[in-house]
Amino acid sequence: MTFFSILCALLIEQLKPLRADNQVYGAIKALAIRIETWFNAGEQTNGRMGWFLMMGALMLPTWIIHWVFMYYNLVFLAFIWNVLIVYLTMGFRHYSHYFTSIQFALNTGDEARARALLAEWTRLDTVGMDSTEITRIAVEKALITTHRNVFGVFFWFLMPLGPAGAVMYRVSEYLSRAWNEPDHMRNEAFGQFAARAFYWIDWMPVRLTAVAFAVVGNFEDAVYAWRNFANRWVDEARGIILSAGGGAMGVRLGTPNENAPQLLPADAAMVDMSDSDADILPGEEPTIRALQSTVGLVWRAVILWMILLLLTSSVAWLR
Repeated sequence: MTFFSILCALLIEQLKPLRADNQVYGAIKALAIRIETWFNAGEQTNGRMGWFLMMGALMLPTWIIHWVFMYYNLVFLAFIWNVLIVYLTMGFRHYSHYFTSIQFALNTGDEARARALLAEWTRLDTVGMDSTEITRIAVEKALITTHRNVFGVFFWFLMPLGPAGAVMYRVSEYLSRAWNEPDHMRNEAFGQFAARAFYWIDWMPVRLTAVAFAVVGNFEDAVYAWRNFANRWVDEARGIILSAGGGAMGVRLGTPNENAPQLLPADAAMVDMSDSDADILPGEEPTIRALQSTVGLVWRAVILWMILLLLTSSVAWLR
């Protein structure tokens, strides 16, 4: 049932993408704001209490409904409930229109339009960006968004919590951002627990996403970039996904501080420089073709997940 739940949710979302500003998401955001208003007294303990209250309010009903359906052997209703929860939490195509529109604008030479779309999508200052920079940021945003909207949801939906696990992942991801934004809140104690909780919730999915990118792309370059460059990103999760994803596509992602060769100390004159190229991030600078490569990489990774899920489900059915 798990395989068909995800498959049906994927198909429905391709036919009828859920808007990012839908009523369900709006209600969750409103609840997060209300809990923050109630609990934010500048203490990490308050943030912990607010986080658990938010999770309980959303996860418990999700789990109870699924348990009731299974307990009374209402398999079809349980299946429909699973499909609904995956559909609401996955969001494969929430922002794909931005990516597609940026790709079209760059292909037609309309960099101004591409910059405007990228600014709307990422909320970054894109003034003066050239096509290479626009492409790099669009590819990075697409890889991170796909991981958090698709692969992370897949992982936690497959765990014993089932649909409640998918809810936990997406809500914890949202709280890690919402309770640490804008910039002045990032050092406040209230949001620290939410950020730390999502770090551990996302620890395994991040690495599985990187493995999937490596398997369906250039395995050697992906693993090399992951091992040698992921730690240069301030955000560990971003570093793992972008270094592995970029290596898998043969594209150099990240800022110069993140993908530049390792500088040798001034007294390294006696060091053999013959291996100096060994610490250069593999790949080329992002071009417009990298946008299409990103689409291919993501879909191949999705297919890999689905094949593995089908195999594991088949083994369970045969027992």
